[in-house]
Amino acid sequence: MTQLDTRSPDTAKEGSAPADGMRSKGLGGNSVGLLGSAVIGVSTVAPVYCLTSTLGSTAGEVGVQMPAVFLAGFLPMLLVAFAYRELNKAMPDCGTSFTWTVKAFGPRVGWMCGWGLVIATIIVLSNLAGVATSYFWLLAGEITGSDSVAALDGNKAVHIVTCLALIALATVISYRGMTATKGLQYTLVGLQLVVLAVFVIMAFTKAGGAGFPTSAHFSWSWLNPFAVQSFAAFTAGLSLSIFMYWGWDACLTANEETSGSSRTPGRAALVAMVVLVGSYLATGVAAQMIVGSGDQGLGLANPDTSDNVFAALAGPVMGPVLGVALFVAVLASAAASLQTTFIPVARTVLAMATYEALPASYAQVHPRYRTPGRATVTAGVATGVFYTVMTLVSEHVLVDTIYALGLMICFYYALTAFACAWYFRADLLKSGRDLVFKGVFPVLGGVLLTAVFAKTLADMWDPAYGSGSSVLGVGSVFVIGVGLLALGVLIMSVMRRRSPAFFRGEVLTKSTPALVAED
Repeated sequence: MTQLDTRSPDTAKEGSAPADGMRSKGLGGNSVGLLGSAVIGVSTVAPVYCLTSTLGSTAGEVGVQMPAVFLAGFLPMLLVAFAYRELNKAMPDCGTSFTWTVKAFGPRVGWMCGWGLVIATIIVLSNLAGVATSYFWLLAGEITGSDSVAALDGNKAVHIVTCLALIALATVISYRGMTATKGLQYTLVGLQLVVLAVFVIMAFTKAGGAGFPTSAHFSWSWLNPFAVQSFAAFTAGLSLSIFMYWGWDACLTANEETSGSSRTPGRAALVAMVVLVGSYLATGVAAQMIVGSGDQGLGLANPDTSDNVFAALAGPVMGPVLGVALFVAVLASAAASLQTTFIPVARTVLAMATYEALPASYAQVHPRYRTPGRATVTAGVATGVFYTVMTLVSEHVLVDTIYALGLMICFYYALTAFACAWYFRADLLKSGRDLVFKGVFPVLGGVLLTAVFAKTLADMWDPAYGSGSSVLGVGSVFVIGVGLLALGVLIMSVMRRRSPAFFRGEVLTKSTPALVAED
């Protein structure tokens, strides 16, 4: 395959040399600007979906320190975002974490980093589809006024068929390209943020009212992470918090289709992060003020409602009419993220195939839509199979896979952060800016995420971690998380036989900016 200079126009003007071994993918360039890229980042995270599925779980782990844990989860994400920004400036490649870690650490580490991103995305896609399905039938029941219609979500066969239909629809939209994605996302993200703002305002207004006996008065101590009762509780809550920020890097995986590919995606990621942390803090404080973080009544940690907080709070907080709007917002959030989350997985698979780390058939780009068609369809099929199997095997699939997802996220984000510092090691003493943004911040973010990864790995061995289910006495979260990483090692060993050139470092070679400039 011919090796091409994939620099964006703005990078070429700066006179920087192309990274050694980088290849063109054939994606449609200049399809998205700064606003569109930021919207895709927010949409992939799905703030309303994340809040409804993890507010209760986080409150159950850390109590009233939930807002503090949201802030604590934001810190490593912000530090890693700087690493992504710097790496993208040097190598605007849709393979992002995979490509960058190969350049820094070599093919084996890079392959596993790419696998971590891909499998994390498949997990979250399955959860998004499940939440979208539940809210589809819940909304249908509200509109028709029929409890029997809403109860259809409890029918496992109906639930799975509906879920598969939503996955298929999202796959089709993603298949048709970034332009179709961008137009839909403006509406869905705007709807989410407006409804979320209305919920926050009404919760602040009604807090302390007679209808909410578990209300709590705001305290600045809620923002103190050191007040969490134990380190184990803190790391469990932090793992959930990190999950709530996951997805902002979709801005970067669309870099080859973004105007100003070396700079715009990094800026969009930072904009998305600010929007997210503001939304989470405001909603977490408001929800805690109106119903508290206890496990009784409407309390956020009530095990009967903690997996889907907004379903319980919509009517009491917003009333019957506006409560339906909150149902619509959750459905829109899950559906929008279900569609945009195909962006990182499909483009990572495309890049891995382009660099011969996966079968060449996945490097195909649709001639009309300029999208990784085969990779997108494969991701859709894998999501449908994963969700169907896990739903049939475990009644607690949503909770356990979310906890396992935190492990995957820490794994590949930490590797990417360390890759930034190592790749730019020759630049670190050139200026204070280079030292901070290419070295100190990425390493600190990587260390924090590695600590969470290690602690979470130890804790999830206990069956009490997550939903409380187990496999042969071992926590099911551990089995899911470690089992999926082990599956990656197995697939990599197969690919080493099929693509020896990649694993010998002959296709995408290790380098530093200084070494590239000398070539």
